Amino acid sequence: MYSPCRLCNTGASMRNINKPVLDRIIRVDHAGEYGANRIYAGQMAVLGRTSVGPIIQQMWNQEKDHLKKFKELMILYRVRPTVLLPVWNVAGFMLGAGSALLGKEGAMACTVAVEESISQHYNNQIRTLMEEDPEKYRELLETIKKFRDEELEHHDIGLDHDAELAPAYSILKNAIQIGCKSAIFLSERI
Repeated sequence: MYSPCRLCNTGASMRNINKPVLDRIIRVDHAGEYGANRIYAGQMAVLGRTSVGPIIQQMWNQEKDHLKKFKELMILYRVRPTVLLPVWNVAGFMLGAGSALLGKEGAMACTVAVEESISQHYNNQIRTLMEEDPEKYRELLETIKKFRDEELEHHDIGLDHDAELAPAYSILKNAIQIGCKSAIFLSERI
């Protein structure tokens, strides 16, 4: 078992935590927020100077905050990042720029697909942590719940901005969600 040492000055303790579960959650969430930042960077590269640019920027700013928080948690809990970050760097930007090349609707379809997948993923993590011990993981649960709610807001913004009018919306959404699920699976493990 891990020693009950305190980590940094936050009061967090390693006592009785399930370190493999915590590592997996923080690693994959950091990777996901990193990927989301790259997606929004790609969308802004294409649509940043259009009428939808400020909306994308607003969502991107929240994703930057999410990434910052998971970077802090990685340091606090001594979690290594996924080795796949260079892949997510390129893939995220390409997905963002590629979907934006389909127009505002394509970018918003990408947002809907990704945020729906991430919200479901966060819900699974919330269930896992609640089953482990909700009090022990209270701060992490609060963070994940807050971020999940913001991801759901992004999802709804995408729908409000004509995501469903994107060319081949259902096919595009399903393809992106398969990619998200694959990225989650890999980032949890590698």
